[in-house]
Amino acid sequence: MYVVCLDLEGVLVPEIWIAFAEASGIPELKRTTRDEPDYGKLMEYRLGILREHGLGLKEIQETIATIDPIPGAKEFLDELRAYTQVIIISDTFEQFAKPLMEKLGWPTIFCNTLEVAPDGEITGFAMRCPQSKLTTVRALQSCGFTTVAAGDSFNDLAMIKASKAGFLFKSPDSIKAENPDLPAFEEYGELMEAIKRAMD
Repeated sequence: MYVVCLDLEGVLVPEIWIAFAEASGIPELKRTTRDEPDYGKLMEYRLGILREHGLGLKEIQETIATIDPIPGAKEFLDELRAYTQVIIISDTFEQFAKPLMEKLGWPTIFCNTLEVAPDGEITGFAMRCPQSKLTTVRALQSCGFTTVAAGDSFNDLAMIKASKAGFLFKSPDSIKAENPDLPAFEEYGELMEAIKRAMD
């Protein structure tokens, strides 16, 4: 039995932190996993900037409320979920993801949790498990699933390479150039065809 594992940000919805960087006028927050492979280091950097500017969960959630899925993403996801099992595996946080999952039709998502003080300050974060994307794919495989994976960033590469078939989707040129062995797509129709071929 197959299960398709998809990244969230950059694949189905715009990057949350980039949207918040633009809304808050803080360009330093545009740094993402496309730029920094070490997610823990990236999050500590982000939390430091939030503290410096006195920003918390409320302000980020206000921006997230304005974010819509990438055009075509929900239709792609609906078609894929009718065809096979799908799990979104993301390094985002449940406090960020919920409104986006509603707009995508409530797909299953495995993500992490923010630690938030009563005043709304984000004081830390709890990762679901080490190397969460790779660990999840291997756990699914240990349960008898064959995985197919797609993502756009450095933190997706391990789950993509550990799967029977894996694809880059809407990745920056730098990541595509460093991984010429991975098929790379820009359109949902192309990705759908590639996933279906991998499962034939």
